[in-house]
Amino acid sequence: MHFIIYYIIIALIPIWAQMKVKSTFNKYAKVPTTTGTSGAEVARKILDENGLYNVKVVEHSGFLSDHYNPMTKTVHLSSTNYHGQSVAGAAVAAHEVGHAIQDKESYGPLRFRHSLVPVANIGTNASWIFLIIGMLSHAPNMLLIGIILMGLGVLFQLVTLPVEFNASSRAMDQVVNLGIISNSEERDARKVLNAAALTYVAAAAVAVIEILRMILVFTNISRDE
Repeated sequence: MHFIIYYIIIALIPIWAQMKVKSTFNKYAKVPTTTGTSGAEVARKILDENGLYNVKVVEHSGFLSDHYNPMTKTVHLSSTNYHGQSVAGAAVAAHEVGHAIQDKESYGPLRFRHSLVPVANIGTNASWIFLIIGMLSHAPNMLLIGIILMGLGVLFQLVTLPVEFNASSRAMDQVVNLGIISNSEERDARKVLNAAALTYVAAAAVAVIEILRMILVFTNISRDE
């Protein structure tokens, strides 16, 4: 029964975060900016003001599929945000440009996160093989290997937090200082960015809870050996 409750909780955390993001975005996607600037124009203006003339802004399919690709130096904005003239669209566009500015400045946590991508992917995919074998066979050494591999994915989730929060902070500075949004719209833009940050916080929370559970299982099995 305890395991059922546990899995329900860790399943509900990311679902709640996603629902919060969608509801907040949908609310402020209906609130137009006083400047009537589209997300694409917001991104282009901030990029140019920061000397990032080489970074492209392109339309991307999918709902809230916005992201910055450091390999191609491209800001991808979902169609709603690319064409829309809302507070939500401006906030999201500015956030993605925040990552482009981080890239330009070789922001430490961003570089570290990029270096973690290949090992974190391998660790996340391979960890469960060792964890399952370790739990089924009561082999603490196999469990320990799984926990170490799992830890790489957890580290990636944790490093992502300062990267995303910093990008949002840069975004707010840019849209306010450049007059893209008015002072009265600043609070609404922050709500959009704070809601988006919840998805990363939720992912990190679930990852930490899971590895702590595995450590507890490892401790119990080791004690029985």
